[in-house]
Amino acid sequence: MKRSLLAQTLLLTVLLVFGTTNHAHAQSYSVIYNLGDHTGDPLNPQELGVIAQGRDGNLYTTTPKGGSGSGTAFKFTPSGKLTVLTNFAYAYSGLSLGTDGNFYGSTYYTGTSNHGTLFRIAPKGTLKTLYNFAGGNDGANPYAPPIPAWDGNFYGTSVNAGGHGCGTAYRITPKGNLTTLFEFDGALHGCHPIAPLIQASDGSLYGTTQYGGASNTGTVFKMTLSGAVTLLHSFDNAVYYQPQAALIQGSDGNFYGTAPAGGTSKAGLVFKITPKGVFTVLHSLNGTTDGASPYAGLAQATDGDLYGVAWKAGNGYGTIFKLTTTGKFSVVHNFDDADGNLPSVALIQHTTGVLYGNTQDGGDIHNTGVLFRVKITAKPFVSLLPILGKVGATIEFLGQGLTGTTKVSFNGVSAKFTVVSYTYLTAVVPVGATTGPVTVTTPGGTLTSNKVFHVRP
Repeated sequence: MKRSLLAQTLLLTVLLVFGTTNHAHAQSYSVIYNLGDHTGDPLNPQELGVIAQGRDGNLYTTTPKGGSGSGTAFKFTPSGKLTVLTNFAYAYSGLSLGTDGNFYGSTYYTGTSNHGTLFRIAPKGTLKTLYNFAGGNDGANPYAPPIPAWDGNFYGTSVNAGGHGCGTAYRITPKGNLTTLFEFDGALHGCHPIAPLIQASDGSLYGTTQYGGASNTGTVFKMTLSGAVTLLHSFDNAVYYQPQAALIQGSDGNFYGTAPAGGTSKAGLVFKITPKGVFTVLHSLNGTTDGASPYAGLAQATDGDLYGVAWKAGNGYGTIFKLTTTGKFSVVHNFDDADGNLPSVALIQHTTGVLYGNTQDGGDIHNTGVLFRVKITAKPFVSLLPILGKVGATIEFLGQGLTGTTKVSFNGVSAKFTVVSYTYLTAVVPVGATTGPVTVTTPGGTLTSNKVFHVRP
């Protein structure tokens, strides 16, 4: 709904009077695009809405609204120039980058049986449906995008159907051949997985379910690439419950996530869980100044801190927060509606070191969301795809300033490499490489990977 002329006039007056001190609490925050300012724009980005950086250095994601009226896939540059790639319906997933340079996602409905689809989209917008869910043992209604794994296949979940009506976990090849790996079973392992899976440094997949487990309020699970599932933790509806976001693996090897409900103030929390299932609440949001209802997951930036968004509270429109891996919490930004409202998508750290995100509502006029960036104290780096592999495997590097690169090293061992563009190169895991950071020597200096590369046997 557009703001009234009086409201816009008052807002302009406030900005003119306080222009030099506006957002003094978060000088690093800035809106780079107000969604809805142009005809055909994406509108109301919301969970999961995963944002992926492409080989070209731009950022890619989806919205379930806007475009021709039913949703979009779009890209935006780090400075905020936006391009709609295609229009389609019910694309809540966001996108993940594949090793072929294309992006992968899902639609919750649509398809030949109206149970959802998996798709591939090229950076220029060419769209191909890879799989139509039938609503049987293959599952139905995928909410999350499939993720690429080190074996060259993609892995993901569907929310519904399967043998127990609780959804499925699947593997799909780049050509679209889908195999159901696991049918979620409620109390034993979980029910209704909404979030994307992640592949951890041990090669296994980790994820969450919104329901199921001992209290029917969600689980954390581990799954091998062959589909063997282990329950790591059941959420407790008296304390914390209903995780909806993906886990991340921190630099310490532990996993971090959010629950939008529960905690000491019943406003949601941030948690840590070890690979063996030892669970710790890091921080309970207070529902006021901290924020409330963190539906989105976290991002660990190269400064070592965890960054997230709370859907509500703060000034009433949500917050951006950060915390250390030991639980020290602080608010980075309070949204004020004019600069965004209701953030529900996980932040992404671009290889420039800057954080990017979006909000579901708010903005200058249209109340249909914004794209924003947050500059933190972090240097540029390179991102690896995948973060594990065997000697001889080709690994992809995203970054900037890569033209003129003179050396790539895997934990100190030099590798053969090919510079493709200013923002993309490839390198082969060399004989003698061991698990550790990867460095790229460029004319502008040495860039270090934001994650350790794990050499597989």
